[in-house]
This record gives sequence, structure tokens and C-alpha cells, in this order.
Amino acid sequence: MTDHSAIRATGLGRRFRRAWALRDCSFALPAGRVCALVGPNGAGKSSLLATAAGLLRPTEGSLRVLGDHPAAARERIAYVSQDKPLFPQLTVAETLRMGRELNPGRWDDESARRIVDGGGLDPDARVRSLSGGQRSRVALALALGKRAELLLLDEPMADLDPLARHQLMGALLAEAAERGTTVVMSSHIVSELEGACDYLLLVAGGRIRLGGGIDDLIAAHRLVTGPADTALAPHTVVESRTTGRQLTALIRAEGPLPVGVMASEPSLEELVLAHLRTSDAPVLLTPSAEGLTA
Repeated sequence: MTDHSAIRATGLGRRFRRAWALRDCSFALPAGRVCALVGPNGAGKSSLLATAAGLLRPTEGSLRVLGDHPAAARERIAYVSQDKPLFPQLTVAETLRMGRELNPGRWDDESARRIVDGGGLDPDARVRSLSGGQRSRVALALALGKRAELLLLDEPMADLDPLARHQLMGALLAEAAERGTTVVMSSHIVSELEGACDYLLLVAGGRIRLGGGIDDLIAAHRLVTGPADTALAPHTVVESRTTGRQLTALIRAEGPLPVGVMASEPSLEELVLAHLRTSDAPVLLTPSAEGLTA
């Protein structure tokens, strides 16, 4: 059977000395999706991205990227880490020229320059003189210029102001749509990801707690309100709280709802925050995240 996954993890674990950054992670990410990777600090997001980029080796389990081992697929991957390492002594123009020389036959100079020019950067400015946001723009220009099949972006726009984030997100999505690129992007700004991504992987405690198409995950949940004494069984309760005489809960509906209960679809932010607040929330992977369908 042909594997159409951009990333497939099976029992993946990564340990640093005695601490596990990732443990027993199993999921699939279909090719061509724009995936939001979310979770609290220390959840394992950066370790997962670095392992997919071939920079870390699994301690246990396996991870395949674009149908191959990450190190073997490295030429087809572009990775932007949180610290966005660049050569400080090079100018912006020299940095882009280095990208072209390191990626012969693949380099898209027009896309890279479009990202740099969009920030009004001086081509002769040295990287060391740039602000954090400007360095982020150069790092993203290198990633897009590589014309990779898989973009791995670790908090790529944290240093940018809201307008620059909006502009770069638009450029990134346009490039991904045109080329069919798979994008995995970690961020703490969930509301920003809601309109940009169509897939979600939620990591907590080094494990994947929620995974699948965003529309499918939202459709699987209901935000319900009703009297404080409402019995929610047999529905799966992700989170519930009682304020005065009213109960509010996020559930996975397992049939008709009780009489007197009102239900609505949660937003992506409500869904994510509920799962992050409840450490023992039951895991949910849709068929695509389990690798059963594309």
C-alpha cells in the first residue's frame, strides 16, 4: 500500500538524559496539509520538529518523512528553528546567494527575494545588524526559496509584529497552495492558526493528544450548556465546569443530548484550550491522523 503521509511516527520517543521530550508518539500527517502544531512550553513540539528535520535521532520507535528516513529526505525538507541560525557576518544578499548555491536545481530566487523585499530589507545589510523580526524574515526566505516538499517551522513568526505576521502568513500559504507543500507550524497564537491551517496536532506531556483535520476535530466536539445537575453520560466529557446553576462542558457527543441542554460547535481556540487545561482528556486521532485515510 502506498503511503501518502508526509510524516509518519510509530511509537516515537526522544529522551534527553533522564527526561523524555517525546514518548510513544504515533500519528500520520497526510501530504499537502497545513498543520498547526500546538501545546504548552516543554510539551515536545520543538523536539518533534527537529527529529522530523533529521537533526535528532529517535531514542525509540520510528519516524518516516516523505516516505524515507529524515536524514535521507533532508534535501526535500526546509526547517526553521526557534533561534533561526544565520551567519551574522553575511549580508542579506550573500545569505540568499548561499541558499542558491546550497540548493542547485531547486532554488527559487524570486520567492526568496519576494519575502525579503516585502520587509524592505537592505540587501547589503549584515545579518548581525538586523532585528529579530528581520532575521525571521530572512530565515523564512531561505526556507521558501528551497522549494521544499515539507516545511517545518518552529514558532516562525514570534518576533514579527502583527501586520508582518499577517503578510508573511499569506505569502506562506500562497506558496504552499501553489506547490502542494506540506507545512507543519508550531505557534502559541491559536487564533492566528485557525484561519491558516487545516490540520492539527496537539502535543502535551510529550504525547500526541489530538490529531486530524481541523474541521473533523471540531465536528467531533460540542460545547454544551445546561442546568448544573445535567447528567452528561454516556457522552465523553473533555472538560466541564459549573458556575452557579449552569453547567458548561466540552464533550464528544455519543448520541442525543439531554433535554434542556444547548449545544454549539466550539472554535479551534476553545477546543485546544480545553484539551490543554485537562491533562487527562481522552486522546482523539481521526482516521487520517492514524494513517487510515488521506
